[in-house]
Amino acid sequence: MPNDPRETGRAAESKAALDRVKRDSESLLGSSMGRAADHFSGADAPEGDKVELWGRRIGRALSLVGVIVLAWWLGYQLKIW
Repeated sequence: MPNDPRETGRAAESKAALDRVKRDSESLLGSSMGRAADHFSGADAPEGDKVELWGRRIGRALSLVGVIVLAWWLGYQLKIW
């Protein structure tokens, strides 16, 4: 009986449980690195717009360089390095 509401409910509950297990079992570093890779590669740029894609990649790379330079400068000012 494929139209049995109890079976449908159990299947939905099982799928939700498996999704929770998958989400909770991901390592923090692995998921963070994946999101960072997507961010710096410009994965959120519109499809087919190469200028937008490369503009995002260049801008994000420059912002990373800027953060590294500012961190070094702060360490230099505080005589940490």
